[in-house]
Amino acid sequence: MANPIELGLDTFGDITAGPDGRPHSHAQVIRDVIEEGMLADQVGVDAFGVGEHHRADFAVSTPDVVLAVIAGRTKRIWLGSAVTVLSSDDPIRVFQRFSTLNAASNGRAEVTLGRGSFIESFPLFGYELSDYEKLFDEKLDLFAALLKNEPVTWHGTTRPSLDNQRVFPPIEQGTLRNGSLRTWIGVGGSPESVVRAARYDLPLMLAIIGGDPKRFLPYVDLYQHAYAQLGKPVQPIGVHSHGYVAATDATAREELWPDYKRMRDRIGAERGWSPMTRAEFDHEADHGSLYVGSPETVARRIAATAKALGLSRFDMKYSAGTLSHEKIMRCIALYGEKVMPLVRAMTA
Repeated sequence: MANPIELGLDTFGDITAGPDGRPHSHAQVIRDVIEEGMLADQVGVDAFGVGEHHRADFAVSTPDVVLAVIAGRTKRIWLGSAVTVLSSDDPIRVFQRFSTLNAASNGRAEVTLGRGSFIESFPLFGYELSDYEKLFDEKLDLFAALLKNEPVTWHGTTRPSLDNQRVFPPIEQGTLRNGSLRTWIGVGGSPESVVRAARYDLPLMLAIIGGDPKRFLPYVDLYQHAYAQLGKPVQPIGVHSHGYVAATDATAREELWPDYKRMRDRIGAERGWSPMTRAEFDHEADHGSLYVGSPETVARRIAATAKALGLSRFDMKYSAGTLSHEKIMRCIALYGEKVMPLVRAMTA
């Protein structure tokens, strides 16, 4: 029998609003994210991911610090980033932070590495956008070498070279993943990124934020074909998409719609997108990559995506703009207690 699909939750620490409509402080949102991670553990969610951003509408710039606090207050849930922007960070420091998180959590850490769909970190840390591709290529090459838990010799142009250098702390042997730090490669739609993940023998996390998820089948096929050429077994494939769970389909849509629209229109204005209409929202909820509705509806749509793409993991990004912490907590409880058992039954 195939292993059951892993089901996780992701957040970017979106700045939420209180009952009076006023935005919470970044500090309060971080405290709320910690509480959300604790609840996810309590209701049986498999994994909890926190994204990295460097802008006013998201509270978390250092996911590993937030995850470390959650690690100390939870028992079993996997803790990872969603994503870590490796291009504007130092691979050694990223490895050290997540190796430390892995030790503190008794082997429950994982990391998703990406180039980032937001670019604020590049000028913040002094990197040129013209080096977007080279930065990720070189830094991923170094990070992959670090994952071997051996002294590293590496040469590149984006940071000083290493000559038989050991990096501490190493990934601990004998923990849940026995000396390995599961490292996903986040991909938003680049064939080159898919092939790169296979070349480094790393799991693939597809960020599907709109449209029919089956349109990503060519990327799944490409990933599997790359492994066939390498003569290796295929690593897990996961999907990260937006969603929200409430008692009924109508309640879920009405609660999510205004906050989701504000978030989408704010980001869309920066990228030249037209404002979202209610018809577009409903179409995404019915046929696209927005998993919103009752537990039964959300479970049915997750299971359909998992079967179509052959997934080992599905992560639902549950936070959406100013959507309140109270609604988020109800969503997390329903996801763990209702959605997950239904998805497991449907994909068994």
